[in-house]
Amino acid sequence: MGAKVVLTPAAEKGTGMLNKAIELADKYGYFLCKQFENEANAEVHSRTTAQEILQDFADEPLHYWVSGFGTGGTLKGVSRALKQADTAIKVVVVEPDNSQLLGSGITQPKNDDGGPSGSHPVFRPHLMQGWSPDFISALTEQTIDAGLVDEIVPVPGEEALKLSKALARQEGFFVGISSGATLAGALAIAIRSPQGTNIVCMLPDTGERYLSTPLFDGVLEDMNEEELAISQSTAGYQFAVSEQASSDNKPEVVVELDAETEVFVDDIIDNKPVVMFALEWCEFCWSVRKLFANLSIDYTSIDLDSVTYQQDNRSGKIRDVLSQRTGELTIPQIFVGGKLIGGSTEVFTAYEDGSLQPLLDACDVSYQRDVKLDTSTLLPQWLHPRNSAKG
Repeated sequence: MGAKVVLTPAAEKGTGMLNKAIELADKYGYFLCKQFENEANAEVHSRTTAQEILQDFADEPLHYWVSGFGTGGTLKGVSRALKQADTAIKVVVVEPDNSQLLGSGITQPKNDDGGPSGSHPVFRPHLMQGWSPDFISALTEQTIDAGLVDEIVPVPGEEALKLSKALARQEGFFVGISSGATLAGALAIAIRSPQGTNIVCMLPDTGERYLSTPLFDGVLEDMNEEELAISQSTAGYQFAVSEQASSDNKPEVVVELDAETEVFVDDIIDNKPVVMFALEWCEFCWSVRKLFANLSIDYTSIDLDSVTYQQDNRSGKIRDVLSQRTGELTIPQIFVGGKLIGGSTEVFTAYEDGSLQPLLDACDVSYQRDVKLDTSTLLPQWLHPRNSAKG
């Protein structure tokens, strides 16, 4: 459509994306839509989306409307109009189970101008790209404060992926991960509801937006030279600045390890032949998963961003133990026979040079010996030197 696409580092999250847009608008006089707070965003859904739903249910009751949230425009606009038409209609909001911003009940930190001052304290990276950013938007917050939301349903990322694929394969709906997550929330309501309950589930996106995610592979995600120049034309929220700042002048911190966690980590590493300490959302972790799947290697995955390891900060405690044991701060970390192989690059190198296979044999781990893989094809497709810190 002729737009210039300016990417911001994943580490800066949604607030970095928003702040970069503000920087560019201030410098060049661009029109900034302010879709996270613009009432017009909600109003158009009150006048169109909600009315279409109400017309479709003119002759029968609507019991539930289920939606995710991103900017909050759809959520506020539709829920407001539905409640005005019939207060009995229940509004259900879905969010990632490992990043429950709304479910936490914690208020979003704000700047003096009312915008987000930073990430919400319970935000964690998750698979539902497209909604639930790292902050609660003003429109979403207004919806909650107005009492328009009746229930919040947390959904696992794996369930979202499974249902997104099922929608394409079984129903012919080519949608994204967030749509799969919203359907999961609607099905949770349907399972507990009596026969005859009418539930509307919002699937607002298209799968084309997710071709570069774990849902689909094969589409490059990099900026061209012109777009990279635009990114570098303002000081903040660009790859070189962010990555350099993350590695320079870091003070050494002495961390006291949790004894119970030390026992847990040692037990897993010592007693499981192949172990990966991973993140559900991380594309490098997905690359290793694809290698293991192609080779039919059975492994144990400790997904540190899952709900299980968020309780009592287990994820942080495990990371502390790993960093002291291995000297590595990054994830994934893969162990074979109690030996640290490293991250995705080290595992791929070990497979390519043949040093991984004897370790698997020593642990009696079965694998496909006749499979020959080019491991570079398993890495995230957006990797490109133009977008590196030295690019």
